[in-house]
Amino acid sequence: MNHLFTSESVSEGHPDKVADQISDAILDELLRQDPLSRVAVETMVTTGLAVVAGEVTTQAYVDIQEIVREVIHEIGYTKASYRFDSDSCGVLSSIHTQSPDIAKGVDLDGAGDQGMMFGYATRQTPEFMPMPLQLSHNLLRELAAIRKNTAKMPYLGPDSKSQVTIEYNPDGSPKRIHTVVLSTQHDAGVNQDDIANDLREHLFSTILPGHLMDNETIFHVNPTGSFVIGGPHGDAGLTGRKIIVDTYGGFGAHGGGAFSGKDPSKVDRSAAYAARHIAKNLVAAELADECLVQLAYAIGVAEPVSINVNTYGTGKKSDLELANLVSNTFDCTPKGIISRFSLRKPIYRPTAAYGHFGRDEFPWEALDYVDKLHRA
Repeated sequence: MNHLFTSESVSEGHPDKVADQISDAILDELLRQDPLSRVAVETMVTTGLAVVAGEVTTQAYVDIQEIVREVIHEIGYTKASYRFDSDSCGVLSSIHTQSPDIAKGVDLDGAGDQGMMFGYATRQTPEFMPMPLQLSHNLLRELAAIRKNTAKMPYLGPDSKSQVTIEYNPDGSPKRIHTVVLSTQHDAGVNQDDIANDLREHLFSTILPGHLMDNETIFHVNPTGSFVIGGPHGDAGLTGRKIIVDTYGGFGAHGGGAFSGKDPSKVDRSAAYAARHIAKNLVAAELADECLVQLAYAIGVAEPVSINVNTYGTGKKSDLELANLVSNTFDCTPKGIISRFSLRKPIYRPTAAYGHFGRDEFPWEALDYVDKLHRA
């Protein structure tokens, strides 16, 4: 029997993503100056205000206010009418050093915390990502490019959300696009029919695969009828509140830990990247059509306490055999993960919008272990 599955994405101007990008921009600048910085930075944004708090141990000095305003400006909050703009918003900072009890374990190359992290891969798309999430991301990335780089839709604001529902065949392969929802902030007085027509012409026709659409595909554009008030003035934003958008859109599993604002000693982030790398290489090596990898850690302990592989019945070997293969092939210690992906470099700001996975520019997306898995 066919079934439906839905995933969503949010734009760089969504308030939670504004917070994520500020946290990761601060992290990047700290790592640029001091690659051994220990960082856990949280951000809250609301009407006319950004608040940054957390724990940092570093030899670097960063101008928090300058970074916050730069991020807000680059996202596009530059008008006073947004009630949150780069020139006039207040910036408050409350940052202190990392707990010495935590630092003690990390200094010995142990994990920065306990927890379980997941990585997922599937053959649904060339990016080895779930199709509804990948299309949702693609729509908003292109919408942001239209807003920033063209005059096609000059009324667009920075805040937007997308949602795609895919109808799947009984074998789990995508059959068609069932429903698309696109909500985008816009200037006051713009006709909603004009917005819908512009999106069909400039966005849907270029991003959504034509062979997956038909006359029954449903489109909802700004279904409330208006989206003038948006961004941090419309809703307060917090770092780490879009963890499903950041990962697999509801496919696979999630251990609960957010990514943004955390240096790579935090396995919430680095081990999730490693788990994705493992799952993607297993699928690319044709050892499975779908794969979920779990890594689990104890604080201060380097080796994972467990490795689990679930191929949903698609594996060419048993899940236990694949878990043993992973254990023998991949270095899953925090030190090994950091080294493999060069995670002490300032690479994190781009991850904070449009997903951490399915993008070839990130080192954990490399298919560099396929041959090793074949030989093992």
